[in-house]
Amino acid sequence: QVHLVESGGGLVQAGGSLRLSCAASGRTFSNYPMGWFRQSPGKEREFVATISWNESTYYTDSVKGRFTISRDNAKNTVYLQMNSLKPEDTAVYYCAAVARYVFKWPVVAPTEYDYWGQGTQVTVSS
Repeated sequence: QVHLVESGGGLVQAGGSLRLSCAASGRTFSNYPMGWFRQSPGKEREFVATISWNESTYYTDSVKGRFTISRDNAKNTVYLQMNSLKPEDTAVYYCAAVARYVFKWPVVAPTEYDYWGQGTQVTVSS
């Protein structure tokens, strides 16, 4: 059975940093895109960042220059380094993985991802 488990969320002051991790088990995703999404109360789940099998990256405009997505295929893990955090970054953050070949880039729609983690809360205080 496939599991994605996020960790690293928490409470941080504005301007601070957090590093989220997402460890996958049950199968390898080294040949497929993985991504991070977030959801705030009353809002739809939104795309944050994605990384391809060969480590190309793509970000939503609001996090460019502040967030960095990376992956360690040997550990079947994807990371999201978040710097210069703002109160508007407060959300539940979810990692997701594609489990088939997709012939497009970037992969930003939630419907294009096949597996999801349970989410980790990130709260940024002002």
